Amino acid sequence: MTQKTALICGISGQDGAYLAQFLLKKGYEVCGTSRDAQMSSFTNLVRLGIRNQVKLESMSPQDFRSVLQVLNKIKPTEVYNLAGQSSVGLSFELPVETLESIAIGTLNLLEAIRFTGEPIKFYNAGSSECFGDIGDQSADELTPFRPRSPYAVAKSAAFWEVANYREAYGIFACSGILFNHESPLRPQRFVTQKIVATACRIAQGSTEQLHLGNISIKRDWGWAPEYIEAMYLMLQQDQPDDYVVATGKSYALADFVAKTFEYLGLNWQDHVITDQSLLRPTDLAISRGNPNKARVKLGWEAKYAMPDIVRIMIDYKINA
Repeated sequence: MTQKTALICGISGQDGAYLAQFLLKKGYEVCGTSRDAQMSSFTNLVRLGIRNQVKLESMSPQDFRSVLQVLNKIKPTEVYNLAGQSSVGLSFELPVETLESIAIGTLNLLEAIRFTGEPIKFYNAGSSECFGDIGDQSADELTPFRPRSPYAVAKSAAFWEVANYREAYGIFACSGILFNHESPLRPQRFVTQKIVATACRIAQGSTEQLHLGNISIKRDWGWAPEYIEAMYLMLQQDQPDDYVVATGKSYALADFVAKTFEYLGLNWQDHVITDQSLLRPTDLAISRGNPNKARVKLGWEAKYAMPDIVRIMIDYKINA
């Protein structure tokens, strides 16, 4: 059997690094891209101990020629598109960069795959942010999109590009509509990592306080390494399709904060300040996914919920 080759666009991020590790264990040849592979540190690959097992190429997803050159050079059997500006909050400050890096980047990858004529399977990183505010219901694959941030608008556009290329050109292209998924590899700008890191410093004697925005929001938090398997399984099916990937349970951000401080033997109310400057122009009150289709068709189900994730992230931080 011929060895499969995976091209991971955005390999330096949380999902890209875990996916590379997962696919290497599956016997894949793994190639990852960054805008400047010679200058990038690929810290997450180093942390996972796989930096030297991965081939790295420079590629700008916003440049069609760059994308096509890498596809022709690597000749992947599977392409995982995890690239693009990844912060909802930052997208309000960088709306053009966000739209271009996600929507144009996805379009260039799809068009390059069509141009090569090769039977490449394509995974696109969708987002639960596309659903917008849907109240207390659980979002599934048929829930309409009502994006409320530049990031969500860009992810929505990319989702429909994937659907269009699948239907119009017969490309094996899937979108995974992933709800929030966390791990120790998250950058500090993500609120879960900010909470864990700050709480750990306070537990070690720091007198700082944790500044947060709206802590009443509810999110469906999963464990990132589990979600990687769902991405892989989508590309192993006979027919391409889109899937919601979630735990099916929502918790308030205040609960995440409380669990974090409680695990460290602290009372969160003594250390947290609500900071008006951290409130977003628009935010989702509740976000929860219905992963039933992934469970039935992919055989995938989340094993970890928010309290488990808090514990694992704190243990990692303390022992790092």
